[in-house]
Order: sequence, then structure tokens, then C-alpha cells
Amino acid sequence: MPSLLRPASILAGFLAGLGHGAPSCHTAQNRACWSRGFDINTDYELSTPPGVTRSYSWTLEEFTNWTAPDGEVKDSAMLINGMYPGPTIKADWGDTVSVTVTNNLTFNGTSIHWHGLRQLGTNLQDGTNGITDCPIPPGGSKTYTFRLTQYGTTWYHSHFSSQYANGIFGAIQINGPSSANYDIDLGVYPINDFYLASSEEIVKASQLGASGPTSANVMFNGTNVNPSGSGGAYSTINLEPGKTHLLRLYNPSAQHHYQVSIVRHNLTVIETDLVPVTPITTDNLFLGIGQRAHVLITADQEADNYWMNVTMPVENKCGVSDNPFPAAIVHYTSVTEGIPTAMGTIPANSGCQDSLLYEPIVSQAADPATFNQTDDNTVVMTSVSTPTVHWVINGSSIYNSTAKVDWSKPVIDYVLSGNTSYPASENIITIDEKDAWAYWIIESTSAPNAGFFTVADVPSLNFTNPTRRDVTMLPPQGWNVLAFKSDNPGAWLFHCHIAWHASNGLALSFLERASEQKALISAAQQKAYADNCAAWNRYFGGQTLVSQIDSGLKVRELELDGP
Repeated sequence: MPSLLRPASILAGFLAGLGHGAPSCHTAQNRACWSRGFDINTDYELSTPPGVTRSYSWTLEEFTNWTAPDGEVKDSAMLINGMYPGPTIKADWGDTVSVTVTNNLTFNGTSIHWHGLRQLGTNLQDGTNGITDCPIPPGGSKTYTFRLTQYGTTWYHSHFSSQYANGIFGAIQINGPSSANYDIDLGVYPINDFYLASSEEIVKASQLGASGPTSANVMFNGTNVNPSGSGGAYSTINLEPGKTHLLRLYNPSAQHHYQVSIVRHNLTVIETDLVPVTPITTDNLFLGIGQRAHVLITADQEADNYWMNVTMPVENKCGVSDNPFPAAIVHYTSVTEGIPTAMGTIPANSGCQDSLLYEPIVSQAADPATFNQTDDNTVVMTSVSTPTVHWVINGSSIYNSTAKVDWSKPVIDYVLSGNTSYPASENIITIDEKDAWAYWIIESTSAPNAGFFTVADVPSLNFTNPTRRDVTMLPPQGWNVLAFKSDNPGAWLFHCHIAWHASNGLALSFLERASEQKALISAAQQKAYADNCAAWNRYFGGQTLVSQIDSGLKVRELELDGP
């Protein structure tokens, strides 16, 4: 089932920060406070504390016959600074981040998207090639600069085809206030699927009708034991007895959705997708692709070693792995580290669906009288099998056998040139009204009139402080209603976060207040954009070795047989 990524504008150090300008009131006894005038009740869409600039330099490289953390050999991996996962960006709320990315990949272009960041006034830094920029060509580089107006945990990843499944991803840790107190910040913790085949091979197979792939393993914080032989090691989470710990979970998978649980321990959820929420205690947490959650774990059980388990109900198509029991070890530091003995119980099946019970601390509401359903705000997604498998949105596809993402003319190019003759294949939805609620009915169907939203469903909608996320699950043969305020001019990509679905066309762009956007882009930003596109066009237009199979490249002689 699809996992949908929404635009960043949608309503939807351990004790005291990292250094300069660190808060003085943010302590274990008062995590709600951050600094003078800023706390958990501050609306970060309206106010941001001062910060510093933090700079990073990354090099993307390709590795053949790469030995993975579990000991298996992957034909080709793409890594940032040779790391898996990539480097973690650590900063404080209000800081500015500057990241210079150098592309040393063999054939592929790349771009880095900063998932869930609002990018208010910095749309060109969003890193979605074909939308806000051209790919960075091999041998090229680009510097992304943006301010962290939100806080919490998110992640970055390549937005060039399904490239992030080859290893180009990492975490963004933005220190800020919390809705509950804790003693120790354990930092970021990814749980992701891992494949020995390249993402390009999987995309091509999916176009020829292959079902979702089976992962070779599930990695916890970048490691796991080899389920098919010797090699690798379990990830270990160390807990101090009697202390409460913050764990910043995120799911950078290409295919898998999880229910996360720890044997004999509860999880208290205090933040989801950069939105602090009223604490909810649960025995398991659903985490879809791209989703994040801050959870508190109190070491209040007998000192021992316990399993952290993830489950993926097969009947709900949450994912399938060659690792039958994906797990990590939760270790109390007062005892010797070892392999846990109690397997725990499988949590109740969530149906591979989100919880709608997360209540944001900073409340937002929309007037129900402003909601209506029309053809213009209804988005119908269907899968088509000819000539190759691809996705169609309202009768148009961003990828099929004849239409693909146009790197040489991203959506932002139309904005900069004042050209409103958008190709139908770009799947552009324009939003012109300022600071108004925009509602979208998203429907997934493979049969006429199946899974459609009707007037009878309107009473079920919550207009008063609903759950806000930047990723949500779309039920099969079902619908979602999403809302965001048109307060952030830009071109924003909206897509399925199952990597192969996005590559095969399950995407559209919201073009928000386009007439205002050019004035927000400085001459220096426009020049950097033009220079990068010129470099890409010199590369891609001047070679014959590689071809475009979706929004990515593949060496021609390695393509699979088929249409």
C-alpha cells in the first residue's frame, strides 16, 4: 500500500544543545523550555530562535562489491563520505545549515532532499530534481543552505530515482523542546530495509510486473546479523537503570513499514514528524516509510537484555524480508551484554495504518465550512500495466514509456520564466489563493467507484487540531483527506514514498502561489540554479552510455529485457 509524502508546508548535546547560543533552561527537569521566549508552546511556523551556521562537506561515491554491515556483498553501493547510513546533521532549533555535496558517482546524477523541512522562502534548496533543480552531474557539486525553523528529528535522502535505497540517506537531529521530560538523549536511530540488488534493478523489474521485492535484511542503526549465514552484529541500545531515555526513531526504508516494540517495555510517543504531541504510552509503534517518532523508554524493568522487535504483517503488505525475526538488543548497562532469551509477543495488527490519536501541542484548526469536494481537489491514483507498469494520477503520468521527468526543464523553470504552459505529464496542481486552507481528497482505486470518498464520509473528518504529519498511509481501495494552508510559495513534490512507486510515476507537484515565487529567489540563487542545470545538460546531453529508465539513469547494456 502506498505511503504518501506531503509537502513540507502541510498541516499535517544531551542536556543543553550543541554549543554557541545553547539554551540555559532546557534541563532534564524542564524539557519543555528551550531558551528565553521559546518553549514547547511556541508556534514554530510563526517564531524561530536565533542560531548559528553549521557547515558540512559531503562526497558521494560508488562502491563495487561492497561488504555490507551484515557481511553480505552488495554489487554496488552509493555512500556519502563512505558511511552507511550517511553522516548525521546535528543542530539546534533556529540554526542555519550549509551542506556542500560533491557527486563522484560513476554515471548517476543526484540531488539531496531534506525531508519534511518547511523551506520557507528557500524552495530552491528542497533538492527535488525535476521540480526545484536539475541533478548534480558526476564531477559536479552544489551547496544547499537553509534555516531550521522546526525542531525534532527528520532525515535527508537522494531524490534521484530510487537512489537512496543504494545507501544515500541519513538523519537530521534538530535539538529543541519536548513535551515530556527525559534524562538521556540516545540520538537518532534508523530502521530500514536492505537489498543486495541495486535500486535500479528493482525499479526495472517492477516495471516488468514484479511484485514488491523481499529485502535481504532489516538494518537497525546501520547493522544486523546475517540471516542467511555468519557475519554482522546486532545493534545494541544501552539503557541506564532507572533513567528515562529519548530515542529518535526514523524509517528510511524503500519498501517496508513496521510495528516497533520492546519486550516488557512501553514506549511513550512525544513527537511525530517534527510535531511535538501530547504524550501517548503504547506497547508498540507503527512507523511507515519516511515517518519519524520521538519515543521515551524508561529502564524500569529487571536489569537484563531485551529484544527490540519489528513486525510486518504480510496480509497487509507491510513488507517481506529474508530476515524472519528482525531485531536489535536493548541492554541494561548494569548487567553483561548478551543475547535476550524472551522473544516477546507479536503486537496487535495495526493493519499497516497510522494512528490518528497523536494530538499536537500547538493547536491548529480549520473551519469545516471551508471544506468541499470537487473534481479539482480530488486526486485519483491508479496502477496501469501497459506498456510497462506505472502509475497514473487523474489520467496523467509523470512516468510512462513516452513521458519522463524532464531534468533539463524542472518545474521551477516555468516559474522563473513566467511560462504557465505546464505539460500534462508534470502532474502540476496550481494553488493561487493566499493563506487559505487547501483540501485534497486522495483516492487509491483499481476498480470503478471503489474506495471513493463520499458526502457520507464528511462527518468523520476532524477539523480541530487533527494529527499533523508529513507522511501518511493511504489504505488500499481507500482514501485520505489532507489539508494545508497556502502560506509557503513554491513547487512542492507530493509522492508515494515506496521508492519503486515514486519512480514509476506515483507523484505530482503542488505549485503554490507561483506568481509570488520569483521575487523570493535572489539573483545569486537563480545563477546557481542556472549553472547547475547547464552542467547537467552538458553531461547528460553529451553521452550515449546511459539511459533514463524513470527519473534515474541505467547503463544501457545492463538493462533487463522487456518493453
